[in-house]
Amino acid sequence: MQVIEVYADVWCPFTHVGLRRLVEARAERGREDVGIRVRPWPLEIVNGEALAPDFVAEEVEQLRATVAADLFTGFRPRRFPRTTLPALHLAEAAYEAGMDVGEAVSLELRDRLFEWGENLEDPSILARIANEHGLTAHDRSGPDPVLATLAEGRARGVVGSPHFFRRGEGWFCPALDISRVDGHLVITADPEGFTAFLERLLADPPT
Repeated sequence: MQVIEVYADVWCPFTHVGLRRLVEARAERGREDVGIRVRPWPLEIVNGEALAPDFVAEEVEQLRATVAADLFTGFRPRRFPRTTLPALHLAEAAYEAGMDVGEAVSLELRDRLFEWGENLEDPSILARIANEHGLTAHDRSGPDPVLATLAEGRARGVVGSPHFFRRGEGWFCPALDISRVDGHLVITADPEGFTAFLERLLADPPT
């Protein structure tokens, strides 16, 4: 299986859009041979603080206005988690069970947060996801997989969430220009550029 890697955090709305569009493009092109390995990029550690619900709500509002009117339908800032570390650990455990399981859990975690309005800090929600995917509790006495992947990402030059990699090339938050004008968040999208990016990600490797 060919693999696209994405360093990302669960509560990053840009990642939610990017992954959903990537999955859609993969299905349209019949590229079931391409897996998506979402690697943890814990922003609360990278930034030294958790993401604020109001800050993410502003990003969500801009994304819905520019490129994702169909997404974030159930987002509830009041249910925003104070940490995503438990969710990131669950996703890593899912990938240990297989690429398909890990990918499914990574996507579901984001759907539950942004489409269903669930608080991923709730242990019962994470336990339900684990149970539905056949995951069981396991020994975490070894190295922390989230911290290990964070160190690996830094060594690879990861800029932020999401940062895509395939065949030695990397792209950070492709086809979106994010800035602030007079204190207001402004997101300028390049739909054609993003389509070209997806085509490049899903292209067959050179022979």
